[in-house]
Amino acid sequence: MNAPVFRPQPNDVASTRVCIVRHGETDWNAQRRIQGQTDIPLNDTGRQQAIAAAQGLVGQSFAAIYSSDLQRARDTAAAAADLLKLPVQFEAGLRERHYGDFQGLTQDEIKARADYERYITRDTSFAFGNGESLAVFAERIKNTLNALAQQHAGENILLFAHGGVLDIIYRIATHRPLETARDFPIPNAALNWVEIGNPDWQLVEWGVQDHLENSKELAVE
Repeated sequence: MNAPVFRPQPNDVASTRVCIVRHGETDWNAQRRIQGQTDIPLNDTGRQQAIAAAQGLVGQSFAAIYSSDLQRARDTAAAAADLLKLPVQFEAGLRERHYGDFQGLTQDEIKARADYERYITRDTSFAFGNGESLAVFAERIKNTLNALAQQHAGENILLFAHGGVLDIIYRIATHRPLETARDFPIPNAALNWVEIGNPDWQLVEWGVQDHLENSKELAVE
């Protein structure tokens, strides 16, 4: 789904406009394998998507670029940084959720586990054995974005992150509970805009893929 077309301009109020880009595709995305904080690189399609996303951002004005410090996000950010002539600042708070014992498993392998029901129903306290619960993860993302927004009040910033991060951002901006099933897309290398005030978040534009017409997108964290 897309919101009405929005062309961001520098702000004259205290809110911060944030463009968030999910990293390009990896082999684990293509295999429907949970990555979490496992440091998987982009595949050939992902590298093409990173270039396309960078080209889709040309003409926009940003005060800063931030990226998760995981390789798939870093490499997606690098393509945009090169075209926009801005350095990338790495932010561990933008990392994907830690999926603990589920990291490295395919969706089919997860279905065979005794704790599959807690995963599929989005149990907010379930931490995958040694991972990160949904509630803790959501709080990390909220705190990270609020801190960046405060640093850049009245400006536009660009973030590169992960599918799980975007899931949380969309829910906060649209007041969707963490427990509800996902009913919105999170394509690789799409452009997503939110506005963060103090304390309100607002969805502006979501899942823009015009620049990805010749790339395939998947939506597995």
